[in-house]
Amino acid sequence: HAISWNAEKRWIAVGGEAGLLKVLKLEAPSSDGKVKGGNLTINQTLKNHNGAVQVITWNEAYQKLTTSDEHGMIIVWSMYRIKQKGGVVVNEWREEMVNNRNKSVVTDMKWNADGRQICIVYRDGMVIVGGVDGQRMWSKELKVTLAQCEWSSNSKQILFGTQSGEVHVYDYTGSPMMQMD
Repeated sequence: HAISWNAEKRWIAVGGEAGLLKVLKLEAPSSDGKVKGGNLTINQTLKNHNGAVQVITWNEAYQKLTTSDEHGMIIVWSMYRIKQKGGVVVNEWREEMVNNRNKSVVTDMKWNADGRQICIVYRDGMVIVGGVDGQRMWSKELKVTLAQCEWSSNSKQILFGTQSGEVHVYDYTGSPMMQMD
């Protein structure tokens, strides 16, 4: 249902039916820049989604993974260095935060360019903008069926696309700027 690539760290997240969520890490290229065959150095299954994972987005600046399922549950995952028995240290993705509105499905999520803010849009028109620390910055109901969102490159505007093809432009504080039909 969903796939997302973190090019900087060579992570791939793949979501599927019944809460399936895998995080894979591709082997780094050799010093001459050639890929050594695309071997996986990490293949971890992340658990806690109950429905099909439909939206996946990376926060490359803060090395977080954000996922949402068909029931509207959002999970933010972070990489932790875990010391196992025998002193071996491994990297492991763990749940950092969970949010579930229990009202509508998430249709899109995007982190802004510096990774400090995330915009979450729900099919029923609800928009939530939150900080990387988990704090809600603002929320608004747009009274349209939302499909997508996108931050401007300077993070001063957010574009919202509807299922009917309209584009609504808001500033970063949640004030409407314009609508394009």
